[in-house]
Amino acid sequence: MGHSNISVFVPHIGCPHMCAFCNQRTITGTEKIPHADDVKRICTQAMNEVKDVSQTEIAFFGGSFTAVPREYMLELLGAAQEFIGNDKFKGIRISTRPDYISTEILDILRDNHVTAIELGAQSMSDVVLEANERGHTVQDVENAAKLIKSYGCFDLGLQMMIGLYKSNRETELETWSKIAALSPKTVRIYPVVILNGTRLGDLYKSGEYKPMDFDEVVKICSYLLTEADKLGIDVIKLGLHASEVVEEQMLGGFYHPAFRELCEGINYRSLIAEELGKHGNISDIASVVISVPKRQISKAIGQKKANIEYFKDLGVNIKIVGHEGSDKIKINEIIMRGGEKKCILNHLNCRALSLFQIK
Repeated sequence: MGHSNISVFVPHIGCPHMCAFCNQRTITGTEKIPHADDVKRICTQAMNEVKDVSQTEIAFFGGSFTAVPREYMLELLGAAQEFIGNDKFKGIRISTRPDYISTEILDILRDNHVTAIELGAQSMSDVVLEANERGHTVQDVENAAKLIKSYGCFDLGLQMMIGLYKSNRETELETWSKIAALSPKTVRIYPVVILNGTRLGDLYKSGEYKPMDFDEVVKICSYLLTEADKLGIDVIKLGLHASEVVEEQMLGGFYHPAFRELCEGINYRSLIAEELGKHGNISDIASVVISVPKRQISKAIGQKKANIEYFKDLGVNIKIVGHEGSDKIKINEIIMRGGEKKCILNHLNCRALSLFQIK
């Protein structure tokens, strides 16, 4: 069983100011401030419901955890301690700002069984950070990440936002390059959702902020998925979680309830096209049968059969079937326009293309 979190949302009280894109009540769906009794109640319930507690962390999300009043931070950490250890949860995961990390804070987190720290980098461009009123610099992110890793007891996570005010494709790729250079264990990638009641929303309504094209953002995120896999970085989240509140307050941006699957569909399309190209010109292919891991069939087909339709427009009829066990995509059969059966995997030594790991 994979990793899971027991989330406790600490909405906004730790943030020193409001970022241009932020409306924490809308993002988290709550404005209730949790206390020790809430933490204990949530953890007690989860202990009876989670199948593998050894791979589960208690996660304080929603605000900048290390920027909350110290007494309150210790209250929340203290309430979680009885649920960590043998036959209990793995540890504690927190998210915070990079400019609220210090040796004093890290000593406290280490002593209270924090096992993972996620930093809200958002961008690695000082121009973009300033334009979106983040209140920290690229250097703050780099210093905090290196300090966290120096302890040797924390998993480092970095969070990135795509499509912020004054960003473009080049700055997004530069941000990714700098994030990857810090060797985080995990990343979260959030395409921007423009919410009502935010500074970004005002800039959008005034016409000052003109977001990138939706399809361009999908392509960027698809690329980042493949690059992260090559580097062994786990993309634990891609896209804002589905929420009726977000949908009601959204003015624009890059929200889709299955955003990650959109990106994975694009990557499947590229893999299929690459493999087909090895058997001649795609225009010479009439039909093909492709086998993928059974649990990935919907992603190979694409949202609303997008990949099937894409190749159909090129004149190729694709049938996608599933197989058990192997995490490979296989060309089972290709029929050329002249009727020639080009390749049958079970009888010929045709290469099976290794598929990037899909989380």
